[in-house]
Amino acid sequence: MKTIETDRLLIKPWEEKDARSLFAYAKSPLVGPPAGWKPHTDIEESLNIIKTLFIPNDVWAIIEKESGTIIGSIGLEPDKRRPGIKSRELGYALSHEHWGKGLMTEAARAVIDFGFKVYRYDVISACTGPDNKRSQSVIKKCGFVYEGTERRVYKTYDGTIRDSKCYSILREEWGRST
Repeated sequence: MKTIETDRLLIKPWEEKDARSLFAYAKSPLVGPPAGWKPHTDIEESLNIIKTLFIPNDVWAIIEKESGTIIGSIGLEPDKRRPGIKSRELGYALSHEHWGKGLMTEAARAVIDFGFKVYRYDVISACTGPDNKRSQSVIKKCGFVYEGTERRVYKTYDGTIRDSKCYSILREEWGRST
């Protein structure tokens, strides 16, 4: 994994030393629950996420250039819905203080571009809860096509079982959507 740069962001691989920065935004009840995961309770939990999920699964830290602060995460994780296909699923989270500025769309476009041009994925998918309108907005701005809703397919941290709205974009569609 390499560092990706956009106009306002650096998108770099996570390191264990970044646990405090992850905890700073992942502890917010505004960030995790809309995506189905619980707010982090301590820095050790954030460190464990970095070691067991982020580092092995191509998840980057999103750094705001102006402040030098880690403000979110974005990754191309294994796509469980397409086994045997050169595919990944886009996932992301952003500190609520940075919502509404177009930063996640900027990061997502850069990572999708990297996925298609460097890793040569054939398809990138993105799934989100029906009520997560902010995530759906990012997905649509990036040119994803709505595939449908999987019903009662995702169990959240609190045991709630919810639907999942699924989208995808093909490599050959990517150039037309940017």
